[in-house]
Amino acid sequence: MITEWLYQVRIKVSRKLSNALRAKELIGISKKIFEIAEFHRTIPVCTYDAFLDYCKEAEQKGIDKYPLYTWTKQTIEDPAKMQKHIKSFAFYKGNSQVYAKTLAKALHLDLLNLYEDDLIEDLTLIDSNPQNNPQPPRNDQTR
Repeated sequence: MITEWLYQVRIKVSRKLSNALRAKELIGISKKIFEIAEFHRTIPVCTYDAFLDYCKEAEQKGIDKYPLYTWTKQTIEDPAKMQKHIKSFAFYKGNSQVYAKTLAKALHLDLLNLYEDDLIEDLTLIDSNPQNNPQPPRNDQTR
C-alpha cells in the first residue's frame, strides 16, 4: 500500500515581522509573504495564535474532548516557548494544516527567495509521515 503523505510549509521570522504578519499589515516583507500565500490560496497562521485558539475552544467546549489541551496550555504559558512559537508560521489551505505535495512544493519554492535573501529566518517543508516528525505527547503528558 502506497501512502500519499500530506505536507505543510513553515517559516520562522523576526519578532518585528511576526507582529506585522499577525496584524495583517501589508507592508514590506509581510506584504510579499501575503502575496505569495494568496497566490497559492493559503494563509500564514502564527503557531502561537493557533495554540491560543485551540485552548480557547477546548475551554469553551470541554477540555476532556481535547487530548493536547494540557500540553498546549503549558506551552503557551511558558515564556521561552511563547517566544519561539510567536515567530513561527504555518501556511494553511482553508482550515487544513496539511495539503498536497504539489501545492507545498510550489509554495516552498516561491518563499525560497525570501529565505535566500535573509528576509525570513527559516523555511521548512514538512510531510505528515510520523516517522519524520516529532509526535505530540501521548495521553497529554508534558515534555
